[in-house]
Amino acid sequence: MPTSNDSRPRTVVLLQYAGIGDLVWHIPYFKLIADQSQDGRVTVVAQPSTLTRAFIGKEPWVAEVIDHDHRPRRGEKRRGKHAGFAGMWRMAQQLKAGRFDRIVLFSGRPSRGLVAWLSGIRIRQGFGYRFLQRMFLNSGPFIEAYQGPSLAVYPEASAFMVAHGYCPEPIVPHLHPPTELLAQMQTRLANMPHPLYAFAIGTSETHKQWGVQNYADLACALIAEGAGVMLLGGPGEVALAREIEALIPDKARHALTLVTDAPVLGSAAALQVADFCVGNDTGMVNVAAAVGRPSFVIIGSRPTLDQDPHNMRNVTAARLSDITVERVLDLLREARHGANA
Repeated sequence: MPTSNDSRPRTVVLLQYAGIGDLVWHIPYFKLIADQSQDGRVTVVAQPSTLTRAFIGKEPWVAEVIDHDHRPRRGEKRRGKHAGFAGMWRMAQQLKAGRFDRIVLFSGRPSRGLVAWLSGIRIRQGFGYRFLQRMFLNSGPFIEAYQGPSLAVYPEASAFMVAHGYCPEPIVPHLHPPTELLAQMQTRLANMPHPLYAFAIGTSETHKQWGVQNYADLACALIAEGAGVMLLGGPGEVALAREIEALIPDKARHALTLVTDAPVLGSAAALQVADFCVGNDTGMVNVAAAVGRPSFVIIGSRPTLDQDPHNMRNVTAARLSDITVERVLDLLREARHGANA
């Protein structure tokens, strides 16, 4: 184990949540903790589905990324390496081997507190809004569980950071794709009409999917107004993108492009080249807002995403199916006219 003359605590942070958006909201907070840790670096423990290694694994303030294989995504049909008590013990021993001085839990769950306690790490911080978790923590203050209309993940992380003095107020998430990837996407998308709308068509759960026909109809309407449309996703969205593409008339195909082959930071770069983003309640809509693009998340009746009041717009309804193409088109027109005012 390398030694350091830096007396600040050797720190590991643990993210409870499983989505890309969850990670994006926490990145500025992880970096702040790194600024107050040994050698200005932290180790990050996160579930593989967050793609933490791809997003920040090469950042100079990240010492290491440790996969927390706690709960595999639906459809993987396997038990996670760190599931159950035996898995918690396994995770704790891995952390113990890291000889950390401090663990910061972005979680209110007792199970994460137990892992921290079993690891023997001296300073243990966490949300602590449950008594059972507070039993395993020893460095307050603790926060209250969020009870508002938004998704709780970002408000709780923000309240925790402020309570512990890591920052004076919540921080709006921002991402900066690598310069070389941005240049590649600028070249790749140079011939697309503008405004260019990115459609974040993927989703981890089928009940969040707005639908192939809706995206195709929205694309046709935007292209008819002279805009360009980019269907954005990963390898899992190739078939979906092709299905949407097949519904676009041949005369409109010149203004449609598919970006399903880029690494995640390449997708972030593509979003920065776009002018607007619209999509399901999925990680890439949050990435779009984080790179500074006005983003419309078709969210229905789910808790809203309110981490960025300037760039994130929630399209709500009693049911997802109640959100019409005409309504979304009107919102995009209004945003476009506002941007041009």
